[in-house]
Amino acid sequence: LITCNMNERKCVGEAYSLLGEYGDLLYGPEQFSDHEEQLSGSEKEDDEDDVEAALKKEVGQIRASTEQKLRRFQSVESGANNVVFIQTRGIEPENLVHHILKDMHTTKKKKTRVILRMLPISGTCKAFMEDMKKYTETFFEPWFKAPNKGTFQIVYKARNNSHMSREEVIKELAGIVGSLNPENKVDLNNPQYTIVVEIIKNVCCLSVVKDYVLFRKYNLQEVVKSNKDTQQNPSSLTEEQNSKAVKPETNEEEENSKAVKEENK
Repeated sequence: LITCNMNERKCVGEAYSLLGEYGDLLYGPEQFSDHEEQLSGSEKEDDEDDVEAALKKEVGQIRASTEQKLRRFQSVESGANNVVFIQTRGIEPENLVHHILKDMHTTKKKKTRVILRMLPISGTCKAFMEDMKKYTETFFEPWFKAPNKGTFQIVYKARNNSHMSREEVIKELAGIVGSLNPENKVDLNNPQYTIVVEIIKNVCCLSVVKDYVLFRKYNLQEVVKSNKDTQQNPSSLTEEQNSKAVKPETNEEEENSKAVKEENK
């Protein structure tokens, strides 16, 4: 799940480029089957009727286009403005996104212009309390069920949804984590794990990530800044201080500053 600043089309392009680059590094180049070869093999008979040949060709093209849709990364409708969702196939989203952020945090090399945050999503369910409770009882097990344990925090964001209560969701999910192992403890400063809850309309997107604080809440614009830059960064100030301390020089910088503030809220 990727947030951006107005330009969703460019965001999708950046996402494909970034995910493709690191996806190839971690999982090897994406493999495609050679449909043209299969098609030519079925059309070798010289005495085939023209209509039959045309039909076979059309069927082959339909199959090819269908399989091309099952690519490693595929953009799908998110249901919210300034939010892009990239469906993945055959990879582990948490590992891939953590690898991207770790590399950017180490090299301090900026690789995107419009992408703000990139959050891996490894589970979805209906955005109703009963559905979420039932789903997370199993979903949380790899990280929190005894003998596994860890300190954690829950971050919650809802878009185009008014029937869910932030306080209720956090309370219920924290209770489920505690029931899996009483040694799981809340830590809001530097937790081992951060439970990401992103609700869009009637869909709840979930993941459990590491280094959420270290990687600046998985913000690709912030993670490449040095500690010195971060201390002076307007997003770490209050809104009142922000308006006094920062005067963006261009419209682009002003828009980006607003978007970062909104994300940090």
